[in-house]
Amino acid sequence: MQDYLKSIYLINRESGESVSTSEVAEKMRVSAPTVTSMLVKLGEKKFIKYEKYKGATLTKKGEAIALEILRHHRLIETYLVEFLGYDWSEVHEEADVLEHHISEELERRIANALGNPKYGLYGAPIPSADLASIAKDETTKLGEHISGDLVMIERVKENYIGSENSPRTRDSEELQYLAEIGIKPGEKVKVESVAPFGMITVSNEKGSHSLPKEVSMSIHVKKI
Repeated sequence: MQDYLKSIYLINRESGESVSTSEVAEKMRVSAPTVTSMLVKLGEKKFIKYEKYKGATLTKKGEAIALEILRHHRLIETYLVEFLGYDWSEVHEEADVLEHHISEELERRIANALGNPKYGLYGAPIPSADLASIAKDETTKLGEHISGDLVMIERVKENYIGSENSPRTRDSEELQYLAEIGIKPGEKVKVESVAPFGMITVSNEKGSHSLPKEVSMSIHVKKI
């Protein structure tokens, strides 16, 4: 149940619209009938508002659960890197498992140990302890920028739409490579060129780097 609510929240945050059965099925890699069955149950429990063919939106009750799971997830990812020596490329799957099993006391202690951070390892906001709604994302996507733009990287998404037009999770080698070339939150890059078919070339203090469109569209930035 929690994974469904989290997925609906994340999809809606990107699109701002009701979330379809197919979108949830793609993100969670399950069948559409399985999703439909769960959405009906979540609707009956007042976690979502769901209408067949119109999609689902979270209620306040459902949003609170989604935010709590996201808070657990992003705190755990950061803690694993800061205190247990993990690389940022290793922690997403670990957090996917652990996010459902930590107590509120452990969550509080992890947050305190980290200094109560506002942003997670990949740059996404960490929901506050009171689970208040997160402000609208004001970033743009790197792949939307033009030659000459100087931007600050704000967030690198763990999941994105791949070249086959299906959701995928970055593997550890890809995250390691992005870190090695300076594509991480807090780093500046300049857009050098954009090819007609979408390949974008950026430069930073570590050199010049060409990124496929699906990768550049999953990196959120702010223009400087």
